[in-house]
Amino acid sequence: MPYAEIEYEVADRIATITLNRPERLNAFTLVMRGELIDAFDRADADDDVRAVVVTGAGRAFCAGADLGAGPETFDFAVRERRHGALERFEDGTPRDAGGTVTLRIARSLKPVIAAVNGPAVGFGASITLPMDVRLAAEGARFGFVFARRGIVAESASSWFLPRVVGIAQAMEWAATGRVFDAAEALRGRLVSRTYPAADLLPAAYELAREIADNTSAISVAAIRRLMWSGLSAASPWEAHVADSQIMYAVGTTADVAEGVTAFLEKRPAKFPLRVSADLPAAVPDWP
Repeated sequence: MPYAEIEYEVADRIATITLNRPERLNAFTLVMRGELIDAFDRADADDDVRAVVVTGAGRAFCAGADLGAGPETFDFAVRERRHGALERFEDGTPRDAGGTVTLRIARSLKPVIAAVNGPAVGFGASITLPMDVRLAAEGARFGFVFARRGIVAESASSWFLPRVVGIAQAMEWAATGRVFDAAEALRGRLVSRTYPAADLLPAAYELAREIADNTSAISVAAIRRLMWSGLSAASPWEAHVADSQIMYAVGTTADVAEGVTAFLEKRPAKFPLRVSADLPAAVPDWP
C-alpha cells in the first residue's frame, strides 16, 4: 500500500522504512504513527524480510512531534476533536501515540537497525530505543528534550532508556533536556558506532545482510524476544526457564538439523523455517 509520510521498500531481504516528511524534518504525526505500525506489521508478515533498517529522508532523522498546533499540541481533548477518537486504556486515559509505535517495534519479530542520519530529538530519539542496534552519522544530534517542553518522557522511554544506557546517563539526558552530538551518544552507549554520513546506510545494510545471509529467522526472532523480555526478568533463573522451554521446542526442527549439518559439512546453511508459520509457541510475546 502507498504511504503519505513514510516510505517502505524491500530489497535483498532487508526492509527499509524511511520517515518521509523532509520539509518538516520528518516530524511525527498521527498519520505517521499509523503508517509505521502498518509497516512493521508488513515486515513481520513477510518471510522474505530478515531485518529492518529505519532512517530519515533529507537532513534529519526525526525532529520529534510536529509542534505545528502550537500550545495545543499535547492537549488530548483538542487532538480528539481534530483527529477523531483516540486509543484509550481501560481507565479512559488516552494512550500516548508515540508509545503505540515504540511498543509495536518492541514486538517486532525481525531485528531492527536505526540509521540515524541527522537530528533525532524527542520522539525522534525515543523511537530508536526499542530498535536493536543504533548507528549514527557523525553529524547526527540527539535530545530527550521533554522537560524543556513541559512534558514528560514519552513513548515508554522511561522504561527503554535506562535499560539501554543506565539510569545515571538516562537521567542526565532527560533531566537537562539538552541536545548532544553523536560523539556523546557513542560515549553514553546510545549508539553502537558512528560513520561519515555517506557511509551510514551502507554500514546499516552490511549489518542487516550479515544477519540475513547467515542466521535462522526463527533463531533471531526467538533471541530478540528473549533478550528484551530478559531485561525485566526477576533473575537469571527465570531467564533459564525461558531459554530451556525454547531450546526444547526447537531442538528437533529442520533449522537445527540444517545448522548442525552445514557446520559439519563446512558449507553455508540454508535454513528452511519461516517466522510466519514456524515460530515456537514458547517464544515470549507481549500484548
